[in-house]
Amino acid sequence: MLHLIFNAAKVAGLDNAADNGQATDKIKPDLTNFQQAPFLAASNIYAVNMRQYTPEGTFDAFARHLPRLKDMGVEILWLMPIHPIGKLNRKGTLGSYYSITDYTDVNPEYGTLSDFHELVAQIHSLGMRVILDWVANHTAWDNVWTISHPEFYEKDAQGNFKPPYDWEDVLQIDHGSAGEQQAMIDAMKYWVTDFNIDGFRADLAHLTPLPFWINARTQLTPLKENLIWLAETEHINYHEAFDISFSWKWMHDTEDYCKGQKTINDLLATLRHYANDFPATALRMYFTSNHDENSWCGTEFEKYGIWAKNLAVFSHTWCGVSMLYTGQELPVTRRLKFFDKDTIDWSAGIQYHDFYKTLLQLRKSNSALQAGLNSFPVIIKADNEQKVLAFFRKSESACVIVLLNMDNQPLWYQFNARELHGTYKDVFSGESFQLTDESTIFIDTASYRILEGIA
Repeated sequence: MLHLIFNAAKVAGLDNAADNGQATDKIKPDLTNFQQAPFLAASNIYAVNMRQYTPEGTFDAFARHLPRLKDMGVEILWLMPIHPIGKLNRKGTLGSYYSITDYTDVNPEYGTLSDFHELVAQIHSLGMRVILDWVANHTAWDNVWTISHPEFYEKDAQGNFKPPYDWEDVLQIDHGSAGEQQAMIDAMKYWVTDFNIDGFRADLAHLTPLPFWINARTQLTPLKENLIWLAETEHINYHEAFDISFSWKWMHDTEDYCKGQKTINDLLATLRHYANDFPATALRMYFTSNHDENSWCGTEFEKYGIWAKNLAVFSHTWCGVSMLYTGQELPVTRRLKFFDKDTIDWSAGIQYHDFYKTLLQLRKSNSALQAGLNSFPVIIKADNEQKVLAFFRKSESACVIVLLNMDNQPLWYQFNARELHGTYKDVFSGESFQLTDESTIFIDTASYRILEGIA
C-alpha cells in the first residue's frame, strides 16, 4: 500500500544551474530541412540479431516471432545488416555482420531476396515498420566493388586496399569518390523501391561525411513518405540529416553511476547537455543494451546490476525514442558471440514480456508521453539529496510521474506535489491513490514507480 505524508521539497525543470543538473527551455534552431515522421517521437525500436534469434537464423524463422513482438508493443524493427558477409579475412566462423560483400543482396544464411520480401510484407501487415542497418564507411575485402570499382576505396602508400583503424576484416571506403557515393545511394534506393523498407540505421554515421547523408536523404525522401533516419552518433550536426541519434553518453554515464563513479547530479548534467545543446527537434534514442554492448562490454545486468530495470523504465518514459535489443525481454543474461553462431533459447519463458508491454503500451496510450518533444520532462529535485532520479511529464489532459530509486536500500521519497494534485494509479501494481500538497512515497530498493494521472 502507498503511504502519503506531508513534507517539503522542491520541483524544478531542467535549467542552467550547474549545481543541480537541470536544463533551460531556451528555443534552439532546427538544423534540418527534412520533415520528421509524425509518429516517431512516441515510437520505439527493437533491434533484431537475425543470426542468433533462432536455431535456423533465417527470415522465415524470425517471422514466427512477429505476433509476439506486436503484442509486446514493438513498432519499428531495426534489422542488423542483412547483406552477404565477407569470407576474405573474416573473423570467427561466420564473420561480422558489418563486413558486407554486396549492398543489393541478402546473406544466404538468412534466406533469399524473395524470403526477405515476404518478411517485410508480414511486418507491414501487422502495422509495424522495418529499417535496415546501413554500413557506409567500409566493406568486406571481397565486396563486389573491389573488382568492379577499386577506385571506390582508399589505398595505402603502395596502392593497396587498407582497413580503417585496426578493423582488419574490412576495407576503408574513399568518401571523396563521387561515384562511390552515388552507387551507395542507389543501393539504398533499391531497398526502398523494390522492398518497401521504412528507413535506415546508419552504422557509425559520423565516419561518413555529413554531406553524403544529406544527399542520400534528399534523393530518397521523394521515394517514400516518412522514412526513418537513425544515426549511430552523438555528433550534433548530424541532425542536419537524421531524426534520431544514439545517447551513448547517457549509457556510459549511467554505467559509471551504477559502479560508484558518478553521482545523480552527474546524470542530470548529461540530461541538461542533451536538452540545451541538441536541436529543438532532435530525437535521442535511449537503451540499456545493443549488439556491441552485449557482446563486447557486457549485458545490462553486468553494467547496471540491480538498477537495470530502473534504467529500462527511464528509456521508455523519458523524452525520446526507446530501444530494445534482441532477447532483452527474456532477458538474455549472457554475452552473445559476435562472429559465431550463439542461438538464443526462447523455450524457458519470456520473463520480461509483460514488463516491456506495460511500458510500451503506456507510451502509446498516455498523451503526456505521446506528445514527444512537446512534453519535455520536468526533473523533481529532492531537498534531502536522496539517490532518486525523478521526473514528470504533462499534457493538457494527462500526467505521468516517474520515480527511480537509484540507491541500494529502500526509501521514502519526498516531493512537492502542488503541481501534481490529483488521483493517480501505479502503472504496474494498479493501485490508486490521491496525491495532495506535499507527499512522501515509498520506493523499494533499486525499484521504480510510474504514477499515471487519472482524469
